[in-house]
Amino acid sequence: MDTTKELAPDSSPAGLPGRWLGYTAVLAASVMDLLDSTIANVAAPSIRRSLGGSYADLQWIAASYTLAMAVALLVGGRLGDMFGRKRVLLTGMAGFVLGSMICATAQNPSMLISARLVQGAFGAVMIPQCFAIPREIFSPQEVKKAWGIFGPLMGLSAVLGPVVAGVLIHADLFGAGWRMIFGINLPIGLAALVTGWKFLPDVAPAARGVRLDALGVLLAGGGAFLLVFPLVQGRELGWPGWTLAMLAVSLPVLGVFALHQVRRSRAGLSPLVEPSVFRKRSYVSGVAFAIAFTASMGGMILTLGVFLQVGLGYTALHSALATAPWAVGALFGSAGGAIFMGRLGRKVLHIGLLLMGAGVLGLYAVLQTSGAGLTAWQLLAPLVVGGAGMGMIFVPLFDIILGGVEPHEIGSASGTLQAVQQLGMTLGIAALGTVFFDILGRGHSGAAVDAASATALCTAGLIAVAFVLGFFLPRAARPDLPEPAPEPARTDLATV
Repeated sequence: MDTTKELAPDSSPAGLPGRWLGYTAVLAASVMDLLDSTIANVAAPSIRRSLGGSYADLQWIAASYTLAMAVALLVGGRLGDMFGRKRVLLTGMAGFVLGSMICATAQNPSMLISARLVQGAFGAVMIPQCFAIPREIFSPQEVKKAWGIFGPLMGLSAVLGPVVAGVLIHADLFGAGWRMIFGINLPIGLAALVTGWKFLPDVAPAARGVRLDALGVLLAGGGAFLLVFPLVQGRELGWPGWTLAMLAVSLPVLGVFALHQVRRSRAGLSPLVEPSVFRKRSYVSGVAFAIAFTASMGGMILTLGVFLQVGLGYTALHSALATAPWAVGALFGSAGGAIFMGRLGRKVLHIGLLLMGAGVLGLYAVLQTSGAGLTAWQLLAPLVVGGAGMGMIFVPLFDIILGGVEPHEIGSASGTLQAVQQLGMTLGIAALGTVFFDILGRGHSGAAVDAASATALCTAGLIAVAFVLGFFLPRAARPDLPEPAPEPARTDLATV
C-alpha cells in the first residue's frame, strides 16, 4: 500500500507498511524538542564566554524558547487539523532544524536569542502533531504499544540529554564547543524528515476551511511579551518607569485577549481558548497551580547549572553529571505518580510537592552549611528527593486538572494548559533568574552561594503556593482520557 495516499480522517490505517518506521520520525521530533528546551542551560556559561553578552541574555536564551512555544501552542494543534498532521509535522521539523542551524552559527547573543524564538515557535507547531499522529496511524492496540515506547524514551532522553550536552561541549568537536549541542539536530532532523516524508501516511485534514484567530495570537503574544520583558530586562536597566508601565499594561492586554475569545465563541467562531472552561473554579485553580509549579522549575532550569559553573568553577560536563540525580529521581517519581494517581487522586500532587519542597530546602541547607566548598556528593540526596517529587506531579497533573472539564471542552482545556505551562516556565526563568543574577552580579565574596540560596527559598515559596492551590483541584483524576496526557512530561524531567 502506498503510504503517500491520502486517507480519510476516520479511516483505519492499521496494516500500513512502514508505519512504525514513520513513527520513528515522531519520536525523533519529540526528543529534539525535549532536549533543546533544556540543554542550552548546560551551555549557558560557555555561550556567554564565547559570544559575550549580559546575564539577561542568558535568561533570554532560555526564556525566548518557552515564550515562543507558549504562544504558538495556542494554534499548533489547530494547524494539524487544518492542513494535515503529516504536513504540519514535517513543516515544524524543517523550521526547528533551521532554527537549530542558526543557533549553531550565531555570532552574537541577539542572533542566538532570535534563533531560539524560531526553535520554540516551530517546536510548538511540531509537538501537538506528535501526540495526534499515533491515533491516526495505529490501531487502538498499537497506540498503547506506541505510548509504551514513547514514555521510556523520553525519560531516558531527559536523563542522558544534559550529560550528552556536557560531553559535546567538553569534547569540543571540530572546535565547535557549545555550538555542537544545536548542530547535532541537523543529522537527526534531516533523517527524521526523510523518514517521515516517506513512511508517514497522509491523512486528510479534519477541519479544512477553518480560519485561525490571528488577532487572538497577536493579543496573547503581546500580553505575554509585555509581562516577561520587564521581568528579564528590568534589573539590568535599573527598572526605569517604562518597564513598570509594561508590566501594568500586560494585564489589560491579556484581558482584551480574554474578551476577544468570549466574543468569538458567542459569534459561533472557533476561539483559541474555550471561555467556558474558565467558569469552572477547579480549572482556574489548575491553571494557577500549573503556573506556580512550572515557574518553580523555571528558576531551577537556569540558575543551578550557572551556579555550579560560574560560582564553583565546574565544567559543563561536571555540572551536568552533578545535577543528573534530579532527572533520575524524576524518572522514578513519575512511575510512582502513574501508579498511585487512580488511588490517591490529587493527594499525589501534594505528596510530590512535599518531596520537591524537601529537596529544595535540603539544597538550601547544603548551601548554607558548605558554601563554596559544596561537592557533587552533597547535592545527591536533595536532588534525588526533589526530582522524585517533581516527577510524581508530571503524570497525574493534566488528568487531575481536567477532572472537572466537560468532554467537549477537553481539547481546548488541554491545549490551553500546555501553553500555560510554557508561560509558567518563562515567568520562572524571568523572575527567579532576576533574583539570582541580581545577587550574583554584586560580586562580593560568597555572592554565588547567596544567589543560589535566595533562589532556592523563592522556589520553595512557589512550591508552597502550588501546595495551597492543590486543595482547589478536583479530588480524582479524569478517568476517560484516551491515554495519559503527555505534555506535562515535556516541561521536563531534565530541568537542571
